[in-house]
Amino acid sequence: MTPQQRAERTASTMMTADAASPWVGIEVVSMDEGAATMALTVQKHHCNGHGICHGGITYMLADTAFAFAANSRNQSTVAHHNSISYLAPGQLGDCLTAIATEISLAGRTGIYDVTVTNQHGQVTAEFRGISRTIKGQIFDE
Repeated sequence: MTPQQRAERTASTMMTADAASPWVGIEVVSMDEGAATMALTVQKHHCNGHGICHGGITYMLADTAFAFAANSRNQSTVAHHNSISYLAPGQLGDCLTAIATEISLAGRTGIYDVTVTNQHGQVTAEFRGISRTIKGQIFDE
């Protein structure tokens, strides 16, 4: 199995078990080892009292991309710490895309950067996640 095939199978297995991401509308766009791209179209129920995408929705999209990238090697991995900076609001109808990239992997700790953009390429948020591997795999290999 190639690294990309492993990442894709991991994503498929994770998404099958994930009730939250599909419920909110998050979809897998692409997967590779140490990388994941996820997307979400901002709908009315994603908007806050200001009429813009709720920060928690943007955070969830970025966190999901981070989780899929961190687990892409079929090694169970959880978040240890993360943070987000909101740079521009997502608007109703926007297609937000989160691209997660592995920056470092040393022992059981990984660092991932996630950039969230809208359909015009405008950066709406920057997220950094620190991961920690734990015992187990996503699927039997």
